[in-house]
Order: sequence, then structure tokens, then C-alpha cells
Amino acid sequence: QVQLVESGGGLVQAGGSLRLSCAASGRTFSSYAMGWFRQAPGKEREFVASISWSGGSTYYADSVKGRFTISRDNAKNTVYLQMNSLKSEDTAVYYCNRRPPVGEYWGQGTQVTVSS
Repeated sequence: QVQLVESGGGLVQAGGSLRLSCAASGRTFSSYAMGWFRQAPGKEREFVASISWSGGSTYYADSVKGRFTISRDNAKNTVYLQMNSLKSEDTAVYYCNRRPPVGEYWGQGTQVTVSS
């Protein structure tokens, strides 16, 4: 069974940066593409970024392209999301999951709040 635990969120001013981490249990982590997703209050969860199993390919939502960077360390079973130039519209709970996501793998997420 895979468990995903997100961390690194917090309160930051607009223009600031945060680095999110997603620690995964399970020996098959490195076999799968992984993604970051977010859900803002009153909105549906949306795709943010994804990375292939090897880390060689990355994809981003248009809204974060050029500001966010996804990476992974398969030796540590961890996926990261470096977020720069944060905007108030980036405020949301951020989740990681496989890409495409698996329902039973959703964790608690980590709250990111950007003040303007």
C-alpha cells in the first residue's frame, strides 16, 4: 500500500517562494509518474505539474509554467515542487499523487497561503 505525505506549505507574501515535499512509502514509487495537484476554496482540484518516473520529462499547467519546478529523488522516494514568484491565486491545498491520480492515494495535502 502506498502512502503519500505532503509537507512544506505555509504562509508567504506574494512574490515569495516555498518548496513542497511529498514523501512516498512503497517500493514501487520510482516506477510511476508523479504529479502535484491543488484545490482552492470553492474550486475543484486541478493539475499543477507532473514528472515522469525517471525525472526526464516534466509538464506544467499554464498557470504555473515558468514559476514552479517539479523534481524527484527516487532514492529518497520524494517528489518536490519548488514554487517561486507566488501569487495570491496560488493559495490552495496542495496534494501529490501518481499521474494519473489514484483515488486511494490522496493524502491530507499541505496548505499554501499567499498574502497580497
